[in-house]
Amino acid sequence: MNKLKLVFATNNKNKLKEVQAMLTNFEIVSLADINCFDEIPETAETLEGNAILKANYITHKFGLNCFADDTGLEVEALNNQPGVYSARYAGIDNNAEANMNKLLNNLGDNLNRRAQFRTAIALNINQKQFIFEGICKGQILKHKQGNSGFGYDPIFLPDGFDKSFAEMELIEKGKISHRGKAIQKLVNFLNKSTW
Repeated sequence: MNKLKLVFATNNKNKLKEVQAMLTNFEIVSLADINCFDEIPETAETLEGNAILKANYITHKFGLNCFADDTGLEVEALNNQPGVYSARYAGIDNNAEANMNKLLNNLGDNLNRRAQFRTAIALNINQKQFIFEGICKGQILKHKQGNSGFGYDPIFLPDGFDKSFAEMELIEKGKISHRGKAIQKLVNFLNKSTW
């Protein structure tokens, strides 16, 4: 039986690996695999809005079933910032290191270090659209820990664990992460085959 082919609208190889490890019953391909090298606009004010923009762009241009995600780190003491601006928190040309440094600097010695990662996924399949959400609660560490993962992983300590996301194996992180939870909802939905 052929696996259902789904485009994951990303160029982030780390994200792609994480998702492929969770969606083994499907053929997950990236934007590069379909020769899409366009700068897809992410101009919405919400994570859901950005996920929808990306998914719709691929469906309209290529006519393919696809899903797209947007993820934000929401820090309680910073009014849920950086949120939708997580990837470019320290500026468009900055990287994860600069983003983490800015966040740690802005948080300073604040005792309230509560935060959550939130992922929104938009799935376009057979001319229908579905939205899934995953949340992982935790806190911001004072110093970076670990070398795995990406983004803010070295400074995020998930509730119930004594190690950061960047100290976890992909499979362990996938079981508890915001993206893992959102993807699990997507998988459960796809496995029902009622769409």
